[in-house]
Amino acid sequence: MVKDNLTPEISIGLIGHVDHGKTTLTQALSGKWTDTHSEELKRGITIRLGYADAAFYYCKKCKKYSPSEKCSCKEKCELKRKVSFIDAPGHETLMATMLSGAAIMDYALLLIAASENCPQPQTREHLMALDIIGIKNIIIVQNKIDLVDEKTVLANYEQIKKFVKGTIAENAPIIPISAQHKINIDILIETIEKEFKTPKRDLKKDPLFFIARSFDINKPGSKVKDLVGGILGGSIKQGTLKVGDKIEIRPGLKTEKENQFVWEPVITEIEGLHSSSLKVKEITPGGSSAILTKLDPSIVKSDNLTGNVVGLQGKIPPVWYDLTLKPELLKRVVGAKDDLVVEPIKKGEILMLNVNSSATVGVVNELKKDIIHAKLKIPVCADKKDRVTISRQLGNRWRLIGFASIES
Repeated sequence: MVKDNLTPEISIGLIGHVDHGKTTLTQALSGKWTDTHSEELKRGITIRLGYADAAFYYCKKCKKYSPSEKCSCKEKCELKRKVSFIDAPGHETLMATMLSGAAIMDYALLLIAASENCPQPQTREHLMALDIIGIKNIIIVQNKIDLVDEKTVLANYEQIKKFVKGTIAENAPIIPISAQHKINIDILIETIEKEFKTPKRDLKKDPLFFIARSFDINKPGSKVKDLVGGILGGSIKQGTLKVGDKIEIRPGLKTEKENQFVWEPVITEIEGLHSSSLKVKEITPGGSSAILTKLDPSIVKSDNLTGNVVGLQGKIPPVWYDLTLKPELLKRVVGAKDDLVVEPIKKGEILMLNVNSSATVGVVNELKKDIIHAKLKIPVCADKKDRVTISRQLGNRWRLIGFASIES
């Protein structure tokens, strides 16, 4: 059995405006460059959620934290904890992906570039999204201090303080760093260790695993006897999943019955589990994991099952084809350049709805006093207690306008 301290204990999201250094910081902390998709490399931005595990060490001689087992003084460091990082896209067109990623985060680092005025549009939007989803414990990372002089860094610091006043991040630590040159990375790790404690997990609850990626790892031309089943990547929210468990995946696969599209749950068995690149016998909340299944790889390839929920067969939340929601709208549109008032939701309006790690589109077909009813383009698997975020299309962008509770 793998020792506890060899697997990640928490998931930390890296969020913020595009090109403020999230992926570079992930690499500085973990040694992994998470932009691996061809389009990401070509455009230089994160498009999909990126994942990387990191180990934090402490040198007793230097009294410093480090992402490396060997300190600069040549002494071997003590392993303190492993964590998972989720690199979320900052581009305004990819807000749905960021919201899906936030569902599997315990804490967040909000990156703000010292070389730009604060706040940038998605800095504001991402902070509001964290508030709505319920991630209250945040560290602000003032990145790119190497690109500007001291006077500009201090002016940017004051802008940050003014921006976060009255928000969930008002009392958050602000750590100045250069991810590119690894300046103050030790201070950032020390702050993470102080501020982001490993929460107590309820392992007796029915397990729920949110799928954030699904893929086929078989290489073209592989022999049939060497093929392995589809892989599900994501994070377990509660409970415990073990090798050999029979699992159910919902909403599942889209099929057509009696000239109507329906989604059929998928039943399979867990063949193997990975956490922090290690084979484990079970997974529990804290960090990202991968489930090796017996599914035909064609079913899971190209993130086909992203947004689905995994649980034990017969012990999984219901699937909703339409939702009755009680919305709470923001006063102003978040992330837009202009100061726009959030107008009431209208009948016939198309909204983007995020719940857990899934994103769908809902058409409002009924309005009551404080309630809306929306028919979903893609069904979602969710508990009534799960919070739904609401975005509206303004121009050619989806903008966050509020959240809702599920009434029925």
